[in-house]
Amino acid sequence: MNRPRPTALELRDRLKQGSLILGTLIVSTSPKWPEVIGYSDLDFVFIDTEHIPLDRSELSWMCRTYSALGVPPLVRIPSVDPFAATMALDGGADGIIAPYVETASQVQQLRGAVKKRPLKGARLKSHLEGQALEPQLNAYLKASGREKLLIVNVESTPAMANLDEILSVPDLDSVLIGPHDLSCSLGVPENYEHKTFLSACEEIFSKARKANVGAGIHFWGDNDQQRRFLNMGANMLIHSADITLFQKALSNDINEIRRFDRTEDENPESRNINI
Repeated sequence: MNRPRPTALELRDRLKQGSLILGTLIVSTSPKWPEVIGYSDLDFVFIDTEHIPLDRSELSWMCRTYSALGVPPLVRIPSVDPFAATMALDGGADGIIAPYVETASQVQQLRGAVKKRPLKGARLKSHLEGQALEPQLNAYLKASGREKLLIVNVESTPAMANLDEILSVPDLDSVLIGPHDLSCSLGVPENYEHKTFLSACEEIFSKARKANVGAGIHFWGDNDQQRRFLNMGANMLIHSADITLFQKALSNDINEIRRFDRTEDENPESRNINI
């Protein structure tokens, strides 16, 4: 590691300020991965429980191990469910990423779970509707809420239509584009070079930054594509995934080895070995 990693609070401040933060998706539950990540220069890890079958015990071990190494774990919950958010936080997550958010009311419910813990029930409901809290309780919740990140996936045209209202919800730290779902919702599935998709990304990034909210995307393309998103205004990049990076490196190595073998077939003399 070349520099100290940011804490969850520092990640939040950097998102708000427009500074770049970098992470990757971790799929594997292998105990070897935290050690590998510990030697990287990542700011955080992204653990996905929407598409990856992780139970609460596995998730908690992963979160607490990465936290112990100083790498904040951000967990995507399976659905827009405040109870799933609190369970992930209880397991050690430093931040919550909620999938396929489309309305400001959904963000408000997640805000209650992530930023207003341990308020629940009628007290939480009335507070989210505008009722003031006692000064000491308000200060307590404000301080503790700053320690946990609230990030929502913007990955549909309805979400884009409601983006101004979504961004106006207090305590939202960042939006995160899900490229696959967004491209499908836009009618250009997996066409990440299509002008419709790129225009939508730029619009989301621009509106988020103007609202003093982080602007992120999870993408697995090459560095030129990543640079383009940065130039559009993104300041949170989740680069690829452990399994994708492994597959790419393995495929490249195997193809290279097979190329050596084909070269030898073309030059039989190269098989003669003098001992």
